[in-house]
Amino acid sequence: MNDLSNASSVQSHCYSCKPIPSQVLYVLVPLFFTGLAVSLFILIAVHNAFFFVSLLSLSALVAAFLIWNAVNWRRSRALFYYLRSFPDSDLRLARHGQFVKITGIVSCGNISLESSYEKATRCIYTSTLLYEYRGLGSNAEMPCFRWRLEFCERFSTDFYITDSKSGIRAMVKAGLGSRVIPLIIESRLVATTRKCRFLSSHFKKWLADRNISGQARLLCLEEGYVKEGSSIAVMGMLHKDNDVVMIIQPPELLSTGCLWRKLLLPVDIDGVILGVPQMVGPVANPPGSMY
Repeated sequence: MNDLSNASSVQSHCYSCKPIPSQVLYVLVPLFFTGLAVSLFILIAVHNAFFFVSLLSLSALVAAFLIWNAVNWRRSRALFYYLRSFPDSDLRLARHGQFVKITGIVSCGNISLESSYEKATRCIYTSTLLYEYRGLGSNAEMPCFRWRLEFCERFSTDFYITDSKSGIRAMVKAGLGSRVIPLIIESRLVATTRKCRFLSSHFKKWLADRNISGQARLLCLEEGYVKEGSSIAVMGMLHKDNDVVMIIQPPELLSTGCLWRKLLLPVDIDGVILGVPQMVGPVANPPGSMY
């Protein structure tokens, strides 16, 4: 069993700008102030506002581009688009060491998982996230800057996938020691509001089992999982050893490349990607109710 909880906690930070190198900011900020000083001098001395307006317009476009990439990196949009655009591979034709995308039905290996809150059994991946509202504003629907990840349980394990094209069964190494990039959307199961902060007995017990305070406050619980028999897409490096076919993490960093149609910068791929075919939403659990 592979514990992915720590990686999830790091990636949930609202202010992260990982796809934008810090060196870029170190160059752009001095350039902006230099250009601002020059354009203001020209505006005052020559009474020509062209350079000043051009600088503001260009700076606004650059800032919008950087903010767009920072926000979309946090939501893994580049990886979603990359997974959707990458063609399905055929295990009969794919070579050893090739980066492949396999879509098919999954089945459990030696170890199966159980989801934390709904207790769904025979899973190959589970994710349970608890958010607490820490904002000062009146709108509690804003997902960033207001909701903080309070608790995370996210696990994966080795499993099998049957290629929908060739019918070949391959093992996916997503267990202990493997790097995994999950693109599974969690469903909201519990959400308290300002008018109703009542916690059900089941939710209180779940909190108590994890030494989390059960006092009335704004909380949001989301859970996602992939059950045996679900259809998912897997991306990774193909490893063939006689009759054994496995999908493993790439031995080195790969890149999605620039997605110019979406104005997205490259994002590194450093593990096996688990996603939903055609990105239709959560894999196994239906949209949750609020109580």
